[in-house]
Amino acid sequence: MANKQQQQAKGDSIGDWLMTILYVVIIVVGIRSLLVEPFYIPSGSLTPTLLTGDFVLVTKYNYGYSRWSFPFGRPAFSGRIFGSVPKQGQIVVFALPRDPSIDYIKRVIGRPGDTVQVTDGELYINGHEVPRSPDGTYVETPEDSGEGVPITVRQYIEHLPDGVNHRILKATDQGFANNTPLYTVPPGHLFMMGDNRDFSEDSRFLNAVGYVPMQDVIGRARVILFSVRLEHPLWEIWYLPFEIRWDRFLTIVR
Repeated sequence: MANKQQQQAKGDSIGDWLMTILYVVIIVVGIRSLLVEPFYIPSGSLTPTLLTGDFVLVTKYNYGYSRWSFPFGRPAFSGRIFGSVPKQGQIVVFALPRDPSIDYIKRVIGRPGDTVQVTDGELYINGHEVPRSPDGTYVETPEDSGEGVPITVRQYIEHLPDGVNHRILKATDQGFANNTPLYTVPPGHLFMMGDNRDFSEDSRFLNAVGYVPMQDVIGRARVILFSVRLEHPLWEIWYLPFEIRWDRFLTIVR
């Protein structure tokens, strides 16, 4: 009799433990689906705003929810629930239209109906040149530029029409990325660009990124949780305190 009671108690304990794990999983999935999710920045396309090695907290609720809002699996529905259009200048994570398994992060430059063009390195939105103020120079790491060596580029503060002021980098005014055709953003789409203007694969390249459908938007980048250079292998943990960018902890993304 005692053994039977012990077995029943043991079974109840395992059942309680499994239910606890299930509740934790439901809560975690719910939070990551509906509220926030961390993202790692793998490239320098948004330098100097976001650096390679930044871990960014992205909020999901700003623009509503689509099938790409869910971290595990993709429910079979289209469009957005409680959807709203991101404001110009906000930094947004989205599923890459040509390969939704890949997440990209860029800044919103054009909204539905806007025209966007780059001429001689100058950005034009709806036919008006976007003003920018010189802000010295910036030394890009090989990870930022992909050039294999550090390079010094021009830095500006760009003043977008909606009032957002942010830094951009310019290495040249030549090439396709600096002399584009006129783009007209289709309804329900966004035009995205990186702040590292000459080292960013973005909406200027229609075959690579192109216009981003609103249903592919995942969320808005809000806070840098922490940042690390990772210049050494992870097992060399004694380097970690020197590779952490302590000054970027809990920095607001603008």
